[in-house]
Amino acid sequence: MFHNAEEVLLICSVILFVSILAGKAGFRVGLPALLLFLGIGMLFGSDGLGLQFSNPQIAQFIGMIALSIILFSGGMDTKLSEIKPIASQGVVLATLGVLVTTAITGYFIFWLTGLVAGYETLTLAESLLMAAVMSSTDSASVFSILRSKGVYLKQRLRPTLELESGSNDPMAYMLTIILIAYIQSNGMNFLDGAISLAVQLILGLIAGYILGKVSVWIINRVNVENQSLYPILLLAVIFFIFSIT
Repeated sequence: MFHNAEEVLLICSVILFVSILAGKAGFRVGLPALLLFLGIGMLFGSDGLGLQFSNPQIAQFIGMIALSIILFSGGMDTKLSEIKPIASQGVVLATLGVLVTTAITGYFIFWLTGLVAGYETLTLAESLLMAAVMSSTDSASVFSILRSKGVYLKQRLRPTLELESGSNDPMAYMLTIILIAYIQSNGMNFLDGAISLAVQLILGLIAGYILGKVSVWIINRVNVENQSLYPILLLAVIFFIFSIT
């Protein structure tokens, strides 16, 4: 559909501009920005204004860029002093809670697709994969709604929700990867899957902590005369930590 790079830049700039305006309007009425962005995508898509896009490789690349920024933002917005007293509860919710949510939702999807006649029936693994994609919550969306509605969470509920929402993405991500591997290989040993999940979480935690500390040390000591380059430096650090880990 696109004939040159200028058309791509034009369409992307219009979509980004409309998305920002929608996010600003959504904050006032209490709607999650993600929901509005999805609506804008549908508006500009094949069922709306007719933009055609069918390239899994580019979609995966864009999604990986977005994922690295989302994971970084979740940790950046979380204050360590607030989450220390409720760290154990938050970690349990972000790991075991996501696993339980995936299992319950997956079995429900499996039961529902088998119940409805005339439609494609999903296997249990495919149902769990669909549930894993939906199992994590987004802290930005959650607190956008709470702030816009003036809701104040008392005592430890707010930092617990903040920690859980900001740290459950890795668990959902790993469950998704493992379930995809399971489906593609027509089966995976449960022990192998559990070991793979544990290794990914442990290595991710260690690498993220060490590289995060190193990145802070480097950024604080890099003297960049042009202050506007610091956001670009931060983006470079985000992409490096995500990809090297």
